[in-house]
Amino acid sequence: MRLDELRPAEGSARAAYRKGRGAGSGNGKTGGRGHKGQKARSGGGVRPGFEGGQTPLYRRMPKRGFNHKRFADVYAEVNVGALNCFEDGAEVTAESLIEAGLVKKAYDGISVLGKGDLTKKLTVKAARFTKSAAEKIESSGGKAEVI
Repeated sequence: MRLDELRPAEGSARAAYRKGRGAGSGNGKTGGRGHKGQKARSGGGVRPGFEGGQTPLYRRMPKRGFNHKRFADVYAEVNVGALNCFEDGAEVTAESLIEAGLVKKAYDGISVLGKGDLTKKLTVKAARFTKSAAEKIESSGGKAEVI
């Protein structure tokens, strides 16, 4: 046997199905598209997943998969103005903020924001400070310590 003698097995290979090549082909005229309508037109049809205007299945399903949101750090936020409730010279920590009722829970740490004015000299220990918050604490004679 030589390469030029290779042939498919009898009955396994069918002749190409040629659309729109006359009535005698059994698939002439409309070429298997039927009469009129969107799918009968050139370039006609709808995009994959389209359900006639009904909300498609891929939008009805809940979102799944990975994202970083569940691993993000959550900080309890406190404004500088709220720290005036402490006595002059006090040390402000996460525990003292919870006792004072300024935060419910420390989460991944305390973040001090710069809204309001501080009139007392405090040592504030927190995970994060905004620039304006640190400036206000230090301008009142206190310390802003990152822990």
